[in-house]
Amino acid sequence: QVQLVESGGGLVQAGDSLRLSCAASGRTFSTYAMGWFRQAPGREREFVAAISWSGGSTRYADSVKGRFSISRDNAKNTVYLQMNSLKPVDTGVYYCARGPWYGSTSSAPREYDYWGQGTQVTVSS
Repeated sequence: QVQLVESGGGLVQAGDSLRLSCAASGRTFSTYAMGWFRQAPGREREFVAAISWSGGSTRYADSVKGRFSISRDNAKNTVYLQMNSLKPVDTGVYYCARGPWYGSTSSAPREYDYWGQGTQVTVSS
């Protein structure tokens, strides 16, 4: 059983930065792509960013390109989401998820099999 635990969320002002972390259990973390999604109140869960198993490939939603950066540390079984220049529209619950085995980046939620509980990010104007 794989467990994903997100941390780093909080309440910030527009223009601030946050770094989210997602710690994964298990010995095979380094062989899976990982992704971040978010869900705002009353809206469907949407793709934010993804990183390949090796870290050599990344993908971002258009809405966060140039502001967010995904990375991973396979030695620590952790994936990160650095969020800069935050906007109120970035408010939501952020989830990390495990993607395809030896996979590249994917924006489709159906490609992800394990999900964390989420961490709340609130950006005030």
